[in-house]
Amino acid sequence: MNVLAIGLALLAGQAPVLPPGAPSPVPTASPSGTSPAASSSAAGPPVSAVPGVAALPGRPNLLATGVPEVPAALAQRAGQFLEARAARLLDVSAGGDSVLVATRFGQSNQLHVVDQPLGVRTQITFGREPVAQGAFHPADPMVVFYLQDVGGAENYQIYRLDRRSGKSELLTDGKSRHERLVLSADGARMAWSGTGRNGRDTDVYVADTAHPREARLLVEGEGTFAPLDFSPDGKQLLVERFRSIADADLVLVDVESRAARPLTPAEGRGSVQDARFSADGKAVFLVTDRYTDFNELYKVDLADPKAPPRPLTRTIRWDVEGLAVARDGSRLALTVNADGTSRLYFLEPRSGKLEPGNAPNGVASSLRFPAKSGGSVFLGVASPRAPGDVWQVDLKGRRLLRWTRSEIGGLDPSILAEPVLVRYPAADGLQIPALLYRPKGPGLKPVVVVWHGGPEGQERPLFQPLAQVLAEDGVAVLLPNVRGSSGYGKAFLAMDDGAKREQALGDIGATLDFIASQPDLDASRVAVYGGSYGGYMVLATAAFYPARIRAAVDVVGISSIPTFLESTAPYRRDLRRAEYGDERDPAVRAVQERISPLGRADAIQAALYVIQGKNDPRVPQGEAEQIVAAVRRRGGQVWYLLALDEGHGFQKKENRDLALVTSVLFLESALGASGAPPLAR
Repeated sequence: MNVLAIGLALLAGQAPVLPPGAPSPVPTASPSGTSPAASSSAAGPPVSAVPGVAALPGRPNLLATGVPEVPAALAQRAGQFLEARAARLLDVSAGGDSVLVATRFGQSNQLHVVDQPLGVRTQITFGREPVAQGAFHPADPMVVFYLQDVGGAENYQIYRLDRRSGKSELLTDGKSRHERLVLSADGARMAWSGTGRNGRDTDVYVADTAHPREARLLVEGEGTFAPLDFSPDGKQLLVERFRSIADADLVLVDVESRAARPLTPAEGRGSVQDARFSADGKAVFLVTDRYTDFNELYKVDLADPKAPPRPLTRTIRWDVEGLAVARDGSRLALTVNADGTSRLYFLEPRSGKLEPGNAPNGVASSLRFPAKSGGSVFLGVASPRAPGDVWQVDLKGRRLLRWTRSEIGGLDPSILAEPVLVRYPAADGLQIPALLYRPKGPGLKPVVVVWHGGPEGQERPLFQPLAQVLAEDGVAVLLPNVRGSSGYGKAFLAMDDGAKREQALGDIGATLDFIASQPDLDASRVAVYGGSYGGYMVLATAAFYPARIRAAVDVVGISSIPTFLESTAPYRRDLRRAEYGDERDPAVRAVQERISPLGRADAIQAALYVIQGKNDPRVPQGEAEQIVAAVRRRGGQVWYLLALDEGHGFQKKENRDLALVTSVLFLESALGASGAPPLAR
């Protein structure tokens, strides 16, 4: 979830990997005030090819051109929303008496331990770089394993933290990318995926936790492999081979012999949303859309390879998105994505009885049963009025226990805007779901359309600082889930694959038509905002519907599909070709070039703001700078912000805050909202 798929690769010229807590190296302005990007030197080529970029005052890590100083009133108004923090559930101790969460009290998310409901969050890592994943040692919660990168380059390294001494030890090579850390039930073994063999393919490694540096290659091959779950005795490992969100295989691997047995058929395609061993190790619970339009839960009998998987959630016509198996075998917990909102269910494996559970309203994540008890389950929940917290569902008394209460900058959550779910028809009659924030007060409201990334992402009812600030200032915010979004079945998901992406551009027009049909929305004052693939949609809106929007904010977006595929990190390339088509095929490339905004840059009329991280391995810096150059060549207005210590999106609070506040200034100025001064031309 959302979602966010993690698999990606090394970027040439990346920043050196430092141990946790070490500051990121960033260029500093020269004594003359010249930006590091302004000239070449013996240290290497210019940081940016965009003329005029210079370090912001007091911020040598941020280079910009065209970006003005933020008015104090706007900074103050947005500040409270930006002080919101979330608690993301990472793990639960075996006894259920402690939870491991990622939360921010400084510049980035760090690991904290909470030892009782609504207890103090005790910080245990203190680096400037955010922590991506963390887990207790199953046999010793005073030992924690975690993943962390440097500068947003996504070359995650695995560390072991001894909470007694407070010292972290680097366990991996310090240069290749590692992810998907999995620990055996007894804590004796650990597995992860990594690109160390050739920098392109993602293999699976296994090691004893007592000797983690003596890892051995368990699964290797062309493509992307990732561990999912150890068997209860630690002797077998479930491994996913991932080709795309719609095409994956599940394999059972013997940890000692490396013998592999496929658990999904060779013919046909289907997802592997999740997979877990049963408590006795005799079966596997698999979440896949291989047999129906939605991701459903199935039971695979390991003793009878010829037996078809048994469906367990056929009565639920939405995607199963989360799965946890109680170690005592008493039940399974699962969450379902019902039109963007999560629903919790419990399943008794023996009877197959499925019943709804009691959980807070919102979007759920990170289901966890404590190893020593099946009597309660922990989960993370976020909503438009709550950035994210940890809850415990007690199954006996049906009670809800809240473990964290995250702040929203001192604001009363009840004053925050709640989106409504709307639908509107595309040109071919397909219904497009969307979330709409409608500001209070009379009169026609300007609109900002926010396009999600992915493309396989989904807009869901979560806390959105940008939407909240804009709605408070009288700007409506519309978040569509156009064809190709996840959450609405695999047929809907596949509607923009390859050359079909050209048809998906029509959904932009349908979205603008919907705005024009609403009596309270002003179709003459529309802007667009989006990141990653959402950045592509921003640029496509500006290029293919130039007269219908006033402004566009592109965050780490794709400007040309062929050049993006040629420059994205090597281990990502084939994964992305499965979604966008293979640019090496002349017929496919012709379509990609036809629908790439870069080829229609001369048509762009809207003011443009481009935001980029220098260390981005997914959508490299060149995608941003070639659209900036193309629009400027024909005299268009462009702001450009480049962060030297960020990658695919901004993770450090001071950088993220500046990007968001300047985006609000840009959008409101273009739309004439909240008394903002008009954009200088």
